[in-house]
Amino acid sequence: MAQADNLSEALKKLKLASADSATDSVESCLDCLLKALAHNNANASEKVQEMGVLSLLPTLLAPQSSCTPKVANIIAEVAKNEFMRSPCVEAGLIPPLVQLLHSKDQEVLLQTGRALGNICYDSHSLQAQLINMGVIPTLVKLLGLHSDNTALTEMCLIAFGNLAELESSKEQFASTNIAEELVRLFQKQAEHEKKEMIFEVLAPLAENDVIKLQLVEAGLVECLLDVVTHTVNGERDEDVAQLKTASDLMVLLLLGDESMQKLFDAGKGSVFERVLSWVPSHNHQLQLAGALAIANFARNDGNCIQMVESGIVQKLLELLDRHVEEGNVTVQHAALSALRNLAIPVVNKAKMLSAGVSDTVLKFLPSEMPPVQFKLLGTLRMLIDTQADAADQLGTNSKLVERLVEWCEAKDHAGVMGESNRLLSALIRHSKSKDVVKTVIQGAGVKHLVVMAMSEHMIMQNEALVALGLIAGLDLGKSQGSQLVALPLTAPGLCSVGHTVVKCLEMEGGGQSSCFTRSLMMHRVS
Repeated sequence: MAQADNLSEALKKLKLASADSATDSVESCLDCLLKALAHNNANASEKVQEMGVLSLLPTLLAPQSSCTPKVANIIAEVAKNEFMRSPCVEAGLIPPLVQLLHSKDQEVLLQTGRALGNICYDSHSLQAQLINMGVIPTLVKLLGLHSDNTALTEMCLIAFGNLAELESSKEQFASTNIAEELVRLFQKQAEHEKKEMIFEVLAPLAENDVIKLQLVEAGLVECLLDVVTHTVNGERDEDVAQLKTASDLMVLLLLGDESMQKLFDAGKGSVFERVLSWVPSHNHQLQLAGALAIANFARNDGNCIQMVESGIVQKLLELLDRHVEEGNVTVQHAALSALRNLAIPVVNKAKMLSAGVSDTVLKFLPSEMPPVQFKLLGTLRMLIDTQADAADQLGTNSKLVERLVEWCEAKDHAGVMGESNRLLSALIRHSKSKDVVKTVIQGAGVKHLVVMAMSEHMIMQNEALVALGLIAGLDLGKSQGSQLVALPLTAPGLCSVGHTVVKCLEMEGGGQSSCFTRSLMMHRVS
């Protein structure tokens, strides 16, 4: 009770002293308030609010005043309480605090940063206000000037971590030398906790393509590779955590076109070669990062062609073979993603088929994991594009067709369902084979092609219609033709051929089906 009375008395004196500008009296009142906040923050904060003291504080935040560090400290302590943050804003504390970030007094800077951080904690609107007031360039400058001050450095990193989550901050960060400052700071750190703090800032910043390139040019990649080297065989939790963070960040840097090409360096870059060495590793995290890196390098035809010629496909196939039994879903998904991208250029398809890619991919048909199913389907679809023999071989694989028909009904996974339909259509379109058509009919796949023809996506409509046209145009005989199942076509632009589809799919084949084929050709989407 006595302490509460002392606080009330101190707050009354503070109001009087601040009005009279009596510095000594103000300081003793501030000391009393800081003690009360340390003893019971919530109660003391409520008292501050009740007695209207917050409105006095802006005038006490004068840059040259000896009271300023204590006032900023009090604001920082008060703003730890969620119920005090709005009153702090309403009292007009943000503008004078932002001005204090230009102070040369390191204690003022530290307490000011804490105060702003606590007031704006978990509030995107207030953080956006700080960004609009230009705090980002100021804080980046402070980090460079005071990198030897551990407390100030940590304050800046925490602020960056919060502000970097907002998309509106990225442009301001990109206009500063934040990349150089963070890389320089990272190189000086030996402690795991400090590195983790920097990683937490780097990850959101590296989502921006301009900053990705800046980080690459500042030497972050070399830092990341060094972390991987020193932690790959570590068994401590912090080693495992750093390995994951560093390799994930490396993959993130490769998502930018310019940063990716710089690191690829025409397939001769040391970074590119180091990342490739991760694929045969025994460490699942490195296997994953290596496969994802290849998938990212394989985002243009030139890179894909060069990588296939260099023998990278065999490394991926060996990796997948290891994970048929080990069953690491993330590694399976990443390796299949890489193979799918590599299979896009026409000149790569035959080479990859000869290397046995389709045989390895088919080993994952039993997978019940939608991400793996999706990439598996996409890889096969890319491989058979314009490859008639491969389409014929896969299209007569009844187990594959049976699985495709099953996935065509995977309504909970739209991506898998769409890719299954497209692969089913592609097998027919690229093979133009009666045997493939018979396999699809016997597997009850035609009804899915008819439904696909009603898709809202024109590409899928076109692919389905061409496949149906080929089915109807082939002389299958009564026993096969009678098994075709059709649904009414009511999709926009297809009504005029809807009845023709139904009619011709019920026919026995032969001359009459040619009218269906001609009708389909009239409605093809180029």
